Amino acid sequence: MTLFNNLLCPLDQEVLVHEGRSMHCPNGHVYDIAKSGYINLLPVQKKHSKDPGDSKEMVSSRKQFLDSGIYDPIITGLHSFLFNGQNESAVLDAGCGDGYYLSKLIEENNRQSAQSQSIRNFESVGIDISKWAITAASKRSKNVSWIVGSNANIPVSDCQFDAVLCAFGFPVFSEFHRVLKSSGQLILVESGENHLLELRELLYPSIKEYRQTHMNGIDGFDLANEEKVTFKFHLGSQDEIAHLLSMTPHMHKAPYEGRQKVQELKQLSLTADVVIRSFIKS
Repeated sequence: MTLFNNLLCPLDQEVLVHEGRSMHCPNGHVYDIAKSGYINLLPVQKKHSKDPGDSKEMVSSRKQFLDSGIYDPIITGLHSFLFNGQNESAVLDAGCGDGYYLSKLIEENNRQSAQSQSIRNFESVGIDISKWAITAASKRSKNVSWIVGSNANIPVSDCQFDAVLCAFGFPVFSEFHRVLKSSGQLILVESGENHLLELRELLYPSIKEYRQTHMNGIDGFDLANEEKVTFKFHLGSQDEIAHLLSMTPHMHKAPYEGRQKVQELKQLSLTADVVIRSFIKS
């Protein structure tokens, strides 16, 4: 795998050249590659806050929860969407967080390739606006181009990817369309109607009516496939419950009373209800 291939300077969109432990553009902008193996392509001019994205604490909680394996059932569905018989795939995980989904997909691809005795090349790039998330991601796999950057301005040349994955993230469809190859696929992983329903019932006085996102479609994309992944799981300690809560938007949206109620729990049984949808670039 070629790391940091086809990257663009975030300041002037010139192609970056890889040289030693840094990358530079013709106009003299230089970006160092961190010791753990990621590159920061989110210059201060492009930031909307001093430390954008998930905090160090949020990333740590998410990593501890995901490393428990509770969300592993999502990986099987994702893998079938991503590969679908292809021998080669270039994949961008847009809003990759701590790299859990992408690194797990690489492991699953290697396992299935070994079983079928066939070689499937998996070129992969992970991008997230949080430097803490990318720092954690870079420790999961050295075979991924991990980038601190924004989905609003993906620092990659046009038409580079066979697939873009956006799992519980903030999609920017115009950018996804630009970086996808002709007939490339966009895969969205989003919450279903009953996702973490038991937690939401504790947090809020009433539950809002569920509305599927992008009900009128997505400009530049055609819906190709949809799959639901639903399963039950149990959290047996307040620490586990706290890790889950802190990785959800409910940590900041829920009223104080609801969060207090959840913080008093010692265990909680929950429903995971996830929708995976595949769209083809049109």
